[in-house]
Amino acid sequence: MASSHGSSPVPRGGRDGIYHKERDAPPARCRSVRSLPDVCPKEPTGERRGLCDGPSVVAEHDRWTVYSSKVNLPAALNDPRLAKRESDFFTKTWGLDFAETEVMPSFYLPNITREHFGPYLQEMAQRERIHESCKTFCLNKDDVDAASSVATNHDKSRAELEQVPKIFMKPEFALEDPATFNSVLPWSHFNSAGGKSSRDVASSKLLQEKLSHYLDVVEVSIARQISLRSDAFFHAMSSQHELQDRLQETQRAVAVLRGRTAAIDRIMCQGPLQALRTALTRNNCVKLHNKLKLMAAVHQTQPTVQLLLSTSEFVGALELISTTKEVLQQELQGIHSFRHLGSQLCELEKLIDKMMVEDFSMYARSDLNRVLKDEPLVLEKVHNTNAASQKERLESLVFGLLRQRKLDFLDIYSDETIMAAKAIVSQCVVENVLNIEDIDTEVVTKLFDQMRLMTFPQWFELLRNIFESFLLFLQRIKATLSVIKNVVLEVLASNQRNRLLEEAAGSGASVQEAPRGPSLLQGEAELAYLTHEGLFISDALNEAQQQQQQQQQQLVQDQSSAVGSRIQQSRAEAAGSDSAETSISREQSFMSGESMMPSDLELNRVINNLQELLHTASDVSHDRCVKVLTARAKDGSLARLSSAEFVCLSRAVEGFVRDTEELCSRRSVSLRGALQSQANRFVHRFHDERKNKLSLLLDNERWKQAEVPAEFQDLVNSIADGRITLPERKIPAPEDRKPAEFLLVNGQKYAVVGTVLLLIRIFLEYCQCVNDIPSIATDMLTRLSDLLKHFNSRSCQLVLGAGALQVVGLKTITTKNLALASRCLQLVVHYIPIIRAHFETKLQPKQFSVLRHFDHITKDYNDHVAEISAKLVAIMDSLFEKVLSKYEVKAPMPSACFRNACKQMAKMHEAISELLPEEQTQMLFLRINASFKMHLKRQLARLGVVNDGGPQNGLVVVDVAFYTENVQALKNLDRLELNMAEIWEQKR
Repeated sequence: MASSHGSSPVPRGGRDGIYHKERDAPPARCRSVRSLPDVCPKEPTGERRGLCDGPSVVAEHDRWTVYSSKVNLPAALNDPRLAKRESDFFTKTWGLDFAETEVMPSFYLPNITREHFGPYLQEMAQRERIHESCKTFCLNKDDVDAASSVATNHDKSRAELEQVPKIFMKPEFALEDPATFNSVLPWSHFNSAGGKSSRDVASSKLLQEKLSHYLDVVEVSIARQISLRSDAFFHAMSSQHELQDRLQETQRAVAVLRGRTAAIDRIMCQGPLQALRTALTRNNCVKLHNKLKLMAAVHQTQPTVQLLLSTSEFVGALELISTTKEVLQQELQGIHSFRHLGSQLCELEKLIDKMMVEDFSMYARSDLNRVLKDEPLVLEKVHNTNAASQKERLESLVFGLLRQRKLDFLDIYSDETIMAAKAIVSQCVVENVLNIEDIDTEVVTKLFDQMRLMTFPQWFELLRNIFESFLLFLQRIKATLSVIKNVVLEVLASNQRNRLLEEAAGSGASVQEAPRGPSLLQGEAELAYLTHEGLFISDALNEAQQQQQQQQQQLVQDQSSAVGSRIQQSRAEAAGSDSAETSISREQSFMSGESMMPSDLELNRVINNLQELLHTASDVSHDRCVKVLTARAKDGSLARLSSAEFVCLSRAVEGFVRDTEELCSRRSVSLRGALQSQANRFVHRFHDERKNKLSLLLDNERWKQAEVPAEFQDLVNSIADGRITLPERKIPAPEDRKPAEFLLVNGQKYAVVGTVLLLIRIFLEYCQCVNDIPSIATDMLTRLSDLLKHFNSRSCQLVLGAGALQVVGLKTITTKNLALASRCLQLVVHYIPIIRAHFETKLQPKQFSVLRHFDHITKDYNDHVAEISAKLVAIMDSLFEKVLSKYEVKAPMPSACFRNACKQMAKMHEAISELLPEEQTQMLFLRINASFKMHLKRQLARLGVVNDGGPQNGLVVVDVAFYTENVQALKNLDRLELNMAEIWEQKR
């Protein structure tokens, strides 16, 4: 409710009917000048109230509005006590991120700062100062009087209300509460002993008068407040009456307007509308007649399709079904009598698709399962048809499948290819088994078992027959796929020609018919507007629109007649299809139904799939051959082949793979991989046999010098001549040479054990295998490296590690055994570079890195030889330490210790001088002499003998001279001596 001094929201009417806004009443108290009206002004109470005054029950409480809110939404969102607030207060409806989301500033609002208001503040500063000074010192007389009266009434009302106890002003005031009731009616003033005394009666009257006085004060205050708001009540009532008057005037104006509109409709609209309805009825009758003629043509679709299918004209039948479905969806949509025709045509189309797929499957099966030899590549004639060739039948089927977008028909051919490949292998096995009397097919029924019973020559002949059959099989598939590819290319060329014709026709039509578009309608409308003489311009526009509708109806009729003629043409073709040319009709069908044909992208994909199908056929052929190989190799028979037999197998497989690659332009890896797998198994078996043989020889070797047969000497001589192969076996003659004591290699004697002689033959077998099968050179090199490492490690265990004591039963490892092992190792080291050079000629340049194995092996062998030499020196070193530890410088001379040392050196020389070369023997005894010298120095130092020319010095000189004389007496050790000057010099 608005106060009397506030602005009223209800307008008042004037004499001229114009509504004026009521002027604001003069303010009831002195206040500053307001630039805007108060939205929710305070109600006047007639008295001034300070901020510290208590609540007033007389003043009416304001009705709550949005302006009475203490906290608004921005303040709640910017609450500094965010952590204390419930987390789901704002996120229940607005999302989890609502309270935490930062609002980006608008890009359309400028950033206003205080500098923008600078000019205005400078301009208004002087005026503001004058205004403030005038407001302070120059008060309005009316404002002063009003303010004084309001203040007087307020003070008076406040003084009266202060007489009322505060308990009546509390919001929770309730007489039901005993405490409140006792405070309002104090029963202590009454006598509770019984009876009513004069004093109690007087107290009751006094209390009643007091409460009546409080009631009068409150009623007076309420009446004063009501009187202050009386103007607002009367103002609202008068505004309501004026509003009702205006509504009645508006209602009368609307009724008059509706009457005029109804008269216009009755006079000017109903007649022309009836004429339009009549014209529309006539057009509908014409359309109905055209529909009936079209329905009569469509009604003959199913018999025509049956007639076409009886002559295997799948393309024509599909074209007729497509045309009829198009008419049903566009021209005859919603016809009740044809409600089932669409589904029937769809089922018929599916049936035709199924028939074409079955025919194509039968063709593929009959084509792929024909006899391979003495037959043409493409099937020429069918036995149950008259003059139509199978090639034309295949082309017709492919055309129909392409039109129906059955682009997966190549999968059918692929499946038939797999089945035919299996049948080829079975047929070849059966034909070869019939020619072998040793195999009883009634007992051995499985083909793979029959193949395993064949000898290698029989099985190899079977494999060659399979290779030949698969080559003819792939040639036949390639010829058939070329026919299909020609059909696809023909369709692709037809699509391109049609596209060029459409572009040419479209460009010509756009030039001729461009004015007949929307611009034509606009031009006709403008012409009608200028030439029409009737009452309304809308009649002219309606006439132009009717002309356009007539043109559209004529176009629809032409289309309907064209569809009917196409259906009649299809029936005529079905009736005379026996004499028509199938290729021409097929081309016409594709030109008429080009929208059903696959796109150029799909056709190109089909061409790619044809090539992939040929690749798949090649892979299938290789896979079946792989199964033949794996079936034969299941019992390990291929791994037991000789090198020559395995070479024949490898060449046959490589020839078949090369022929298929030239025919199919496809590099298949399955057959090569199977051959490589068999080669790996062959190498593995080859290596295991020889490694086991070498291990058996080493475990039985007694490490004694063996005689060298003449055949091994010839083998070594052939290696020296550069022939790294095994010699051919010769028939032994009665005058054969006797075995030699040493093996001569390039004029140098080698004392060897029997195992090393066989080792030379073994690594020549490895080299011979690489000569026969170069593809396994890398694997064979690795296995040969392993064999040489095994010989080195095993000989080290048996000799240096004294393993021969337990394995062979030797009593001890003598120096002769050590020297013989060292010489055998040196012989193997001599042949390692020759083997490396041979393998290097068989490897590709990128495979040369595997040759580093020979470098590691050579290093290991040299280290082993050095360890044996160190072992021989260590034997003598321990002997010298034991003998010289008992040496004493006293007569008789020479001493027993020196005689024993010389005896042991003579035994050592006797054991190794015939086994090791002269240079190695000298180097070995130089190291032994140095060891003797070291132990002698230690013993002389321990005894305290010095070079002082005394008796002890003379005795030592005699022993040393004896030692030198005995050592120099040994063969090839005449330069070995024990220099006393070095001994005494080092001692000092």
